[in-house]
Amino acid sequence: MTVEFTDQYGAALRRNSVGVKVGHVTIGGSAPVVVQSMTNTDTADIAGTVKQVADLARAGSELVRITVDRAEAAAAVATIRDQLDAMNVNVPLIGDFHFNGHKLLNENPACAEALAKFRINPGNVGRGSKRDSQFAQMIETAQKFDKPVRIGVNWGSLDADLIARMMDENRQRDEPLSAQILTREAMIESALSSAKRAEELGMDRSKIILSVKMSIVQDLVAVYRAIADRCDYALHLGLTEAGMGSKGIVASSAALGILMQQGIGDTIRISLTPEPGGDRSREVIVAQELLQSMGIRSFTPLVTACPGCGRTTSTFFQELADSIQSYLREQMPIWKPNHPGVEDMTVAVMGCVVNGPGESKHANIGISLPGTGERPAAPIYVDGEKTVTLKGDHIAAEFLQLVENYVRDNYRKAA
Repeated sequence: MTVEFTDQYGAALRRNSVGVKVGHVTIGGSAPVVVQSMTNTDTADIAGTVKQVADLARAGSELVRITVDRAEAAAAVATIRDQLDAMNVNVPLIGDFHFNGHKLLNENPACAEALAKFRINPGNVGRGSKRDSQFAQMIETAQKFDKPVRIGVNWGSLDADLIARMMDENRQRDEPLSAQILTREAMIESALSSAKRAEELGMDRSKIILSVKMSIVQDLVAVYRAIADRCDYALHLGLTEAGMGSKGIVASSAALGILMQQGIGDTIRISLTPEPGGDRSREVIVAQELLQSMGIRSFTPLVTACPGCGRTTSTFFQELADSIQSYLREQMPIWKPNHPGVEDMTVAVMGCVVNGPGESKHANIGISLPGTGERPAAPIYVDGEKTVTLKGDHIAAEFLQLVENYVRDNYRKAA
Protein backbone atom coordinates (compact mmCIF):
# COMPACT_ATOMS: atom_id res chain seq x y z
CA MET A 1 0.00 0.00 0.00
CA THR A 2 1.19 3.52 -0.71
CA VAL A 3 -0.53 6.01 1.60
CA GLU A 4 0.49 9.58 2.24
CA PHE A 5 -0.54 11.63 5.25
CA THR A 6 1.29 14.54 6.84
CA ASP A 7 2.34 14.95 10.44
CA GLN A 8 1.80 18.12 12.47
CA TYR A 9 4.85 19.68 10.84
CA GLY A 10 3.65 18.92 7.30
CA ALA A 11 6.17 16.12 6.72
CA ALA A 12 4.95 13.22 4.60
CA LEU A 13 4.44 9.87 6.29
CA ARG A 14 4.67 7.09 3.73
CA ARG A 15 4.90 3.35 3.50
CA ASN A 16 5.57 1.46 0.28
CA SER A 17 4.93 -2.26 -0.03
CA VAL A 18 5.13 -4.82 -2.78
CA GLY A 19 1.76 -5.57 -4.38
CA VAL A 20 0.44 -9.13 -4.07
CA LYS A 21 -2.34 -10.63 -6.21
CA VAL A 22 -4.79 -12.79 -4.23
CA GLY A 23 -7.25 -14.05 -6.81
CA HIS A 24 -8.65 -10.91 -8.43
CA VAL A 25 -7.78 -8.74 -5.40
CA THR A 26 -4.51 -6.82 -5.07
CA ILE A 27 -2.98 -6.30 -1.63
CA GLY A 28 -0.30 -3.67 -1.23
CA GLY A 29 1.45 -1.60 -3.87
CA SER A 30 -0.88 1.22 -4.87
CA ALA A 31 -4.05 -0.76 -4.07
CA PRO A 32 -6.51 0.42 -1.40
CA VAL A 33 -6.53 -1.25 2.01
CA VAL A 34 -8.42 -4.55 1.71
CA VAL A 35 -11.03 -5.79 4.20
CA GLN A 36 -10.73 -9.43 5.24
CA SER A 37 -12.79 -11.71 7.50
CA MET A 38 -12.87 -15.35 8.58
CA THR A 39 -15.59 -17.94 8.92
CA ASN A 40 -16.26 -19.74 12.18
CA THR A 41 -18.07 -22.69 10.61
CA ASP A 42 -16.69 -26.21 10.36
CA THR A 43 -15.33 -26.15 6.80
CA ALA A 44 -16.42 -29.75 6.37
CA ASP A 45 -19.98 -28.40 6.71
CA ILE A 46 -20.19 -27.33 3.09
CA ALA A 47 -23.65 -25.76 3.19
CA GLY A 48 -22.96 -23.80 6.39
CA THR A 49 -19.59 -22.57 5.15
CA VAL A 50 -20.91 -21.52 1.74
CA LYS A 51 -23.68 -19.54 3.41
CA GLN A 52 -21.35 -17.77 5.82
CA VAL A 53 -18.78 -16.95 3.15
CA ALA A 54 -21.55 -15.54 0.96
CA ASP A 55 -22.90 -13.49 3.88
CA LEU A 56 -19.45 -12.10 4.64
CA ALA A 57 -18.82 -11.28 0.99
CA ARG A 58 -22.17 -9.54 0.65
CA ALA A 59 -21.40 -7.52 3.77
CA GLY A 60 -18.26 -6.29 2.00
CA SER A 61 -15.48 -8.72 2.91
CA GLU A 62 -13.05 -8.73 -0.01
CA LEU A 63 -11.18 -11.83 1.18
CA VAL A 64 -12.52 -14.65 3.36
CA ARG A 65 -10.33 -17.06 5.32
CA ILE A 66 -11.54 -20.57 6.10
CA THR A 67 -10.13 -23.19 8.45
CA VAL A 68 -8.44 -26.18 6.81
CA ASP A 69 -7.59 -28.39 9.75
CA ARG A 70 -8.24 -31.98 8.68
CA ALA A 71 -8.83 -34.16 5.63
CA GLU A 72 -12.62 -33.66 5.64
CA ALA A 73 -12.19 -29.88 5.59
CA ALA A 74 -9.59 -29.99 2.82
CA ALA A 75 -11.81 -32.27 0.75
CA ALA A 76 -14.69 -29.79 1.04
CA VAL A 77 -12.83 -26.70 -0.20
CA ALA A 78 -13.16 -27.31 -3.94
CA THR A 79 -16.90 -27.94 -3.62
CA ILE A 80 -17.29 -24.78 -1.53
CA ARG A 81 -15.49 -22.82 -4.25
CA ASP A 82 -17.70 -24.33 -6.97
CA GLN A 83 -20.91 -23.56 -5.10
CA LEU A 84 -19.84 -19.97 -4.43
CA ASP A 85 -19.01 -19.51 -8.11
CA ALA A 86 -22.43 -20.86 -9.06
CA MET A 87 -23.95 -18.19 -6.77
CA ASN A 88 -21.78 -15.52 -8.45
CA VAL A 89 -19.90 -14.96 -5.19
CA ASN A 90 -16.33 -14.63 -6.42
CA VAL A 91 -14.64 -13.62 -3.17
CA PRO A 92 -11.15 -15.23 -2.90
CA LEU A 93 -10.79 -17.94 -0.27
CA ILE A 94 -7.76 -18.18 2.00
CA GLY A 95 -6.81 -21.47 3.60
CA ASP A 96 -5.83 -21.25 7.27
CA PHE A 97 -3.31 -24.03 7.98
CA HIS A 98 -1.72 -25.11 11.24
CA PHE A 99 0.35 -28.19 12.15
CA ASN A 100 -0.56 -30.37 9.13
CA GLY A 101 -0.96 -28.01 6.19
CA HIS A 102 1.88 -29.59 4.22
CA LYS A 103 0.14 -32.96 4.39
CA LEU A 104 -3.36 -31.69 3.63
CA LEU A 105 -2.23 -29.73 0.58
CA ASN A 106 -0.20 -32.62 -0.75
CA GLU A 107 -3.10 -35.06 -0.38
CA ASN A 108 -5.76 -32.65 -1.70
CA PRO A 109 -4.52 -30.88 -4.83
CA ALA A 110 -8.07 -29.70 -5.60
CA CYS A 111 -8.02 -27.82 -2.30
CA ALA A 112 -4.71 -26.16 -3.19
CA GLU A 113 -6.11 -25.16 -6.58
CA ALA A 114 -9.36 -23.75 -5.18
CA LEU A 115 -7.70 -21.52 -2.58
CA ALA A 116 -6.42 -18.08 -3.53
CA LYS A 117 -3.83 -17.92 -0.74
CA PHE A 118 -2.32 -20.11 1.98
CA ARG A 119 -1.86 -18.86 5.55
CA ILE A 120 1.21 -20.43 7.18
CA ASN A 121 2.00 -20.03 10.89
CA PRO A 122 5.77 -20.47 11.33
CA GLY A 123 5.20 -21.18 15.02
CA ASN A 124 3.42 -24.46 14.39
CA VAL A 125 4.32 -25.54 10.87
CA GLY A 126 6.59 -28.11 12.45
CA ARG A 127 8.98 -28.69 15.36
CA GLY A 128 12.70 -29.34 15.35
CA SER A 129 14.08 -30.97 12.23
CA LYS A 130 10.59 -31.27 10.72
CA ARG A 131 9.97 -27.55 10.73
CA ASP A 132 12.19 -26.66 7.78
CA SER A 133 11.05 -29.55 5.59
CA GLN A 134 7.34 -29.02 6.30
CA PHE A 135 7.61 -25.27 5.73
CA ALA A 136 9.45 -25.99 2.49
CA GLN A 137 6.70 -28.38 1.38
CA MET A 138 4.06 -25.68 1.82
CA ILE A 139 6.12 -23.10 -0.05
CA GLU A 140 6.77 -25.57 -2.86
CA THR A 141 3.05 -26.37 -3.11
CA ALA A 142 2.25 -22.65 -3.23
CA GLN A 143 4.72 -22.23 -6.07
CA LYS A 144 3.36 -25.25 -7.90
CA PHE A 145 -0.16 -23.82 -7.87
CA ASP A 146 1.03 -20.20 -8.25
CA LYS A 147 -0.49 -19.10 -4.93
CA PRO A 148 0.70 -16.36 -2.57
CA VAL A 149 1.21 -17.05 1.12
CA ARG A 150 0.66 -15.10 4.31
CA ILE A 151 3.32 -15.87 6.85
CA GLY A 152 1.28 -15.15 9.94
CA VAL A 153 3.11 -14.98 13.26
CA ASN A 154 1.00 -14.95 16.41
CA TRP A 155 2.40 -14.36 19.86
CA GLY A 156 0.19 -17.12 21.25
CA SER A 157 1.98 -19.67 19.08
CA LEU A 158 5.52 -18.40 18.67
CA ASP A 159 8.17 -20.88 17.53
CA ALA A 160 9.39 -22.40 20.79
CA ASP A 161 12.85 -23.17 19.38
CA LEU A 162 13.26 -19.56 18.24
CA ILE A 163 12.21 -18.22 21.64
CA ALA A 164 14.62 -20.57 23.42
CA ARG A 165 17.52 -19.50 21.19
CA MET A 166 16.78 -15.80 21.57
CA MET A 167 16.44 -16.13 25.36
CA ASP A 168 19.85 -17.81 25.51
CA GLU A 169 21.37 -15.02 23.43
CA ASN A 170 19.64 -12.40 25.54
CA ARG A 171 21.18 -13.77 28.72
CA GLN A 172 24.61 -13.17 27.23
CA ARG A 173 23.93 -9.48 26.70
CA ASP A 174 25.52 -6.88 28.95
CA GLU A 175 22.06 -5.29 29.17
CA PRO A 176 19.44 -7.99 28.51
CA LEU A 177 16.19 -7.01 26.84
CA SER A 178 12.99 -7.09 28.85
CA ALA A 179 10.62 -10.00 28.26
CA GLN A 180 8.25 -7.65 26.45
CA ILE A 181 10.88 -6.33 24.05
CA LEU A 182 12.29 -9.82 23.51
CA THR A 183 8.84 -11.11 22.56
CA ARG A 184 8.38 -8.29 20.06
CA GLU A 185 11.79 -9.02 18.54
CA ALA A 186 10.96 -12.72 18.34
CA MET A 187 7.77 -11.91 16.44
CA ILE A 188 9.68 -9.86 13.89
CA GLU A 189 12.51 -12.38 13.60
CA SER A 190 10.05 -15.23 13.02
CA ALA A 191 8.27 -13.36 10.23
CA LEU A 192 11.35 -12.00 8.45
CA SER A 193 13.43 -15.18 8.69
CA SER A 194 10.50 -17.23 7.38
CA ALA A 195 10.00 -14.81 4.48
CA LYS A 196 13.71 -14.96 3.71
CA ARG A 197 13.56 -18.77 3.69
CA ALA A 198 10.55 -18.68 1.35
CA GLU A 199 12.54 -16.50 -1.05
CA GLU A 200 15.51 -18.86 -0.82
CA LEU A 201 13.11 -21.64 -1.86
CA GLY A 202 12.24 -19.64 -4.99
CA MET A 203 9.16 -17.67 -3.95
CA ASP A 204 8.97 -14.15 -5.30
CA ARG A 205 8.50 -11.22 -2.92
CA SER A 206 5.29 -10.39 -4.75
CA LYS A 207 3.82 -13.62 -3.39
CA ILE A 208 4.51 -12.94 0.30
CA ILE A 209 2.37 -11.15 2.91
CA LEU A 210 3.40 -10.88 6.55
CA SER A 211 1.48 -10.45 9.79
CA VAL A 212 2.69 -10.21 13.38
CA LYS A 213 -0.44 -10.33 15.51
CA MET A 214 -0.56 -9.58 19.20
CA SER A 215 -3.49 -8.93 21.55
CA ILE A 216 -2.25 -5.83 23.42
CA VAL A 217 -2.66 -2.54 21.60
CA GLN A 218 0.70 -0.96 22.41
CA ASP A 219 2.60 -4.18 21.64
CA LEU A 220 0.84 -4.49 18.29
CA VAL A 221 1.59 -0.89 17.35
CA ALA A 222 5.25 -1.24 18.31
CA VAL A 223 5.84 -4.51 16.48
CA TYR A 224 4.18 -3.37 13.25
CA ARG A 225 6.06 -0.08 13.28
CA ALA A 226 9.31 -1.99 13.67
CA ILE A 227 8.63 -4.54 10.96
CA ALA A 228 7.44 -1.84 8.55
CA ASP A 229 10.81 -0.15 9.00
CA ARG A 230 12.67 -3.36 8.20
CA CYS A 231 10.90 -4.66 5.10
CA ASP A 232 8.68 -3.81 2.15
CA TYR A 233 6.47 -6.92 2.25
CA ALA A 234 2.72 -6.33 2.17
CA LEU A 235 1.38 -6.34 5.74
CA HIS A 236 -1.87 -7.77 7.08
CA LEU A 237 -3.09 -5.97 10.22
CA GLY A 238 -5.20 -7.35 13.02
CA LEU A 239 -5.38 -7.32 16.80
CA THR A 240 -5.63 -11.00 17.63
CA GLU A 241 -8.09 -12.17 20.29
CA ALA A 242 -9.53 -8.63 20.38
CA GLY A 243 -12.57 -9.73 22.38
CA MET A 244 -16.32 -9.18 22.29
CA GLY A 245 -18.52 -6.17 21.69
CA SER A 246 -17.31 -2.67 22.44
CA LYS A 247 -14.01 -3.90 23.93
CA GLY A 248 -13.03 -5.70 20.72
CA ILE A 249 -14.15 -2.81 18.53
CA VAL A 250 -12.38 -0.14 20.58
CA ALA A 251 -9.13 -2.07 20.99
CA SER A 252 -8.92 -3.02 17.31
CA SER A 253 -9.79 0.48 16.15
CA ALA A 254 -7.23 2.07 18.48
CA ALA A 255 -4.39 -0.16 17.28
CA LEU A 256 -5.21 -0.28 13.58
CA GLY A 257 -6.13 3.40 13.45
CA ILE A 258 -2.69 4.44 14.73
CA LEU A 259 -0.91 2.21 12.22
CA MET A 260 -2.98 3.14 9.19
CA GLN A 261 -2.64 6.84 9.98
CA GLN A 262 1.10 6.26 9.54
CA GLY A 263 0.57 4.44 6.24
CA ILE A 264 1.25 0.98 7.70
CA GLY A 265 -0.99 -1.88 6.61
CA ASP A 266 -2.33 -3.25 3.35
CA THR A 267 -5.18 -5.50 4.50
CA ILE A 268 -7.08 -5.57 7.79
CA ARG A 269 -9.29 -7.83 9.84
CA ILE A 270 -11.27 -6.91 12.94
CA SER A 271 -11.15 -10.12 15.00
CA LEU A 272 -14.37 -9.84 17.00
CA THR A 273 -15.76 -12.63 19.14
CA PRO A 274 -19.45 -12.70 18.14
CA GLU A 275 -22.12 -12.35 20.79
CA PRO A 276 -24.07 -15.60 21.32
CA GLY A 277 -26.09 -15.99 18.15
CA GLY A 278 -24.47 -12.83 16.78
CA ASP A 279 -23.78 -12.01 13.16
CA ARG A 280 -20.25 -12.81 11.97
CA SER A 281 -20.57 -10.01 9.40
CA ARG A 282 -20.28 -7.44 12.20
CA GLU A 283 -16.49 -7.58 11.94
CA VAL A 284 -16.69 -6.63 8.26
CA ILE A 285 -18.89 -3.61 8.97
CA VAL A 286 -16.56 -2.42 11.74
CA ALA A 287 -13.54 -2.70 9.43
CA GLN A 288 -15.31 -0.71 6.74
CA GLU A 289 -16.47 1.95 9.19
CA LEU A 290 -12.94 2.29 10.57
CA LEU A 291 -11.48 2.84 7.11
CA GLN A 292 -14.26 5.22 6.14
CA SER A 293 -14.13 7.21 9.37
CA MET A 294 -10.40 7.76 8.76
CA GLY A 295 -11.01 8.90 5.20
CA ILE A 296 -8.99 6.02 3.74
CA ARG A 297 -11.80 4.30 1.80
CA SER A 298 -15.55 4.73 1.31
CA PHE A 299 -18.00 1.83 1.35
CA THR A 300 -21.48 3.15 2.11
CA PRO A 301 -23.04 6.58 2.72
CA LEU A 302 -22.41 7.82 6.25
CA VAL A 303 -25.12 9.02 8.59
CA THR A 304 -24.36 11.89 10.96
CA ALA A 305 -26.72 11.76 13.96
CA CYS A 306 -26.69 13.59 17.28
CA PRO A 307 -26.49 11.56 20.51
CA GLY A 308 -29.64 13.11 21.95
CA CYS A 309 -30.10 15.23 25.05
CA GLY A 310 -32.83 16.80 27.14
CA ARG A 311 -34.03 18.68 24.07
CA THR A 312 -34.79 15.42 22.29
CA THR A 313 -36.99 13.46 24.65
CA SER A 314 -38.66 11.79 21.66
CA THR A 315 -36.82 8.76 20.27
CA PHE A 316 -38.15 9.41 16.78
CA PHE A 317 -34.88 10.84 15.47
CA GLN A 318 -32.97 7.84 16.87
CA GLU A 319 -35.32 5.43 15.13
CA LEU A 320 -35.07 7.44 11.92
CA ALA A 321 -31.26 7.50 12.06
CA ASP A 322 -31.18 3.74 12.59
CA SER A 323 -33.61 3.08 9.76
CA ILE A 324 -31.68 5.39 7.42
CA GLN A 325 -28.36 3.68 8.21
CA SER A 326 -29.90 0.24 7.63
CA TYR A 327 -31.58 1.43 4.44
CA LEU A 328 -28.35 2.84 3.01
CA ARG A 329 -26.40 -0.35 3.67
CA GLU A 330 -29.19 -2.52 2.23
CA GLN A 331 -29.36 -0.38 -0.89
CA MET A 332 -25.62 -0.43 -1.62
CA PRO A 333 -25.62 -3.71 -3.61
CA ILE A 334 -28.22 -2.07 -5.89
CA TRP A 335 -26.73 1.41 -5.94
CA LYS A 336 -23.03 0.53 -6.28
CA PRO A 337 -23.09 -0.68 -9.93
CA ASN A 338 -25.60 1.95 -11.04
CA HIS A 339 -24.66 5.03 -9.03
CA PRO A 340 -20.84 5.38 -8.85
CA GLY A 341 -19.64 7.60 -6.04
CA VAL A 342 -22.73 7.12 -3.88
CA GLU A 343 -20.54 5.57 -1.17
CA ASP A 344 -19.17 9.07 -0.50
CA MET A 345 -22.61 10.56 0.20
CA THR A 346 -23.32 11.95 3.68
CA VAL A 347 -26.73 12.08 5.34
CA ALA A 348 -27.56 14.02 8.52
CA VAL A 349 -30.39 13.06 10.88
CA MET A 350 -30.49 15.61 13.70
CA GLY A 351 -32.80 15.92 16.68
CA CYS A 352 -33.25 19.62 17.43
CA VAL A 353 -32.60 23.16 16.31
CA VAL A 354 -29.26 23.63 18.14
CA ASN A 355 -26.97 21.80 15.69
CA GLY A 356 -29.59 20.34 13.37
CA PRO A 357 -29.61 22.94 10.59
CA GLY A 358 -25.83 23.40 10.69
CA GLU A 359 -25.03 19.69 10.45
CA SER A 360 -27.70 19.22 7.79
CA LYS A 361 -26.11 21.96 5.70
CA HIS A 362 -22.73 20.19 5.88
CA ALA A 363 -24.24 16.92 4.60
CA ASN A 364 -25.30 16.12 1.06
CA ILE A 365 -28.82 15.76 2.36
CA GLY A 366 -30.03 16.27 5.92
CA ILE A 367 -33.12 16.53 8.06
CA SER A 368 -33.45 18.61 11.23
CA LEU A 369 -36.20 17.15 13.37
CA PRO A 370 -38.08 19.20 15.97
CA GLY A 371 -36.90 18.93 19.54
CA THR A 372 -39.04 19.17 22.65
CA GLY A 373 -41.21 22.27 22.52
CA GLU A 374 -40.14 23.16 18.96
CA ARG A 375 -42.54 23.74 16.08
CA PRO A 376 -43.49 20.29 14.65
CA ALA A 377 -41.74 20.73 11.34
CA ALA A 378 -38.61 19.15 9.83
CA PRO A 379 -36.65 21.26 7.31
CA ILE A 380 -34.69 19.39 4.65
CA TYR A 381 -31.33 20.64 3.40
CA VAL A 382 -29.82 19.51 0.10
CA ASP A 383 -26.20 20.46 -0.60
CA GLY A 384 -26.40 23.23 1.97
CA GLU A 385 -29.69 24.75 0.85
CA LYS A 386 -33.09 24.41 2.52
CA THR A 387 -35.45 22.83 -0.03
CA VAL A 388 -38.62 21.69 1.73
CA THR A 389 -40.14 21.27 5.19
CA LEU A 390 -41.76 17.96 6.10
CA LYS A 391 -44.71 17.70 8.47
CA GLY A 392 -47.22 15.10 9.60
CA ASP A 393 -47.09 11.36 10.21
CA HIS A 394 -45.05 10.29 7.17
CA ILE A 395 -41.82 12.22 7.67
CA ALA A 396 -39.64 9.08 7.67
CA ALA A 397 -41.04 7.66 4.43
CA GLU A 398 -40.92 11.05 2.72
CA PHE A 399 -37.32 11.61 3.76
CA LEU A 400 -36.28 8.16 2.47
CA GLN A 401 -37.84 9.05 -0.87
CA LEU A 402 -35.89 12.32 -0.94
CA VAL A 403 -32.68 10.37 -0.28
CA GLU A 404 -33.55 8.00 -3.13
CA ASN A 405 -34.21 10.97 -5.42
CA TYR A 406 -30.89 12.55 -4.44
CA VAL A 407 -29.00 9.37 -5.33
CA ARG A 408 -30.82 9.07 -8.66
CA ASP A 409 -30.17 12.69 -9.63
CA ASN A 410 -26.59 13.10 -8.39
CA TYR A 411 -24.83 9.77 -8.88
CA ARG A 412 -25.44 8.79 -12.46
CA LYS A 413 -23.62 6.04 -14.31
CA ALA A 414 -21.73 7.33 -17.31
CA ALA A 415 -23.39 6.48 -20.61
